[in-house]
Amino acid sequence: MIYELYYWPGIQGRGEFVRLTLEEAGAEYVDIALLPEAQGGGVPAMLKLLDDPGLARAPFAPPFLKAGRRLIGQTANILLFLGPRLALVPRDSGGRLWAHQLQLTLGDFVLEIHDTHHPIGGGLYYEAQKAAARRRSREFLAQRLPKFLGYFERVIECNPDSEKWLAAKQLTYVDLSMAQVIAGLHYAFPKASRKALRACPRLRALHDAVFSRPRIKRYVASGRRLAFNNDDIFRRYPELDG
Repeated sequence: MIYELYYWPGIQGRGEFVRLTLEEAGAEYVDIALLPEAQGGGVPAMLKLLDDPGLARAPFAPPFLKAGRRLIGQTANILLFLGPRLALVPRDSGGRLWAHQLQLTLGDFVLEIHDTHHPIGGGLYYEAQKAAARRRSREFLAQRLPKFLGYFERVIECNPDSEKWLAAKQLTYVDLSMAQVIAGLHYAFPKASRKALRACPRLRALHDAVFSRPRIKRYVASGRRLAFNNDDIFRRYPELDG
């Protein structure tokens, strides 16, 4: 099967969690954002599905994945679907549920990271909420960042099947997502994240292990992985990096 991934062009965003999973598995997929409009790609192709009044199970927003006749939205839901098909999740139902739970928690983490630079509203420019962003970032870096990182560090420590992965003996899609979050934190909060991760040697090792995997290395070097930038979830504003 050739999967079709729909997401906004120009940013990694939440679509990157899906891309990393597809890339690690060596799955065939088309990134519609990178496909020229003349070939049926780009934003118009995505909006055509989002705005289709005849679509009974339309996604609310990207990312969404087309898999045959199925159209699947929400990052964690897409990964829940792909995990068993790409052998990137435990085989047993309890293991799959645990991986999904961890992915949902990562989704909460990503939202809190996003809200450091947009604490009032996503429709406002950063410049219109700088003061609130500074307050939100101070609280996030002091309280929420170490809480989330500490939790995931403990998850690895308590994993009875592995000393390096979160949810199973082998790598799962949750490990790929965790590594992506750490990479985003390195970009957005280089000073604060470096300090916070000193207490998390297992997470540091997980990040390095993921980005050392052959298929992930090839993807990063291919030019298809977009660079972090300040239109994305992870944004670098030095004044917020306490």
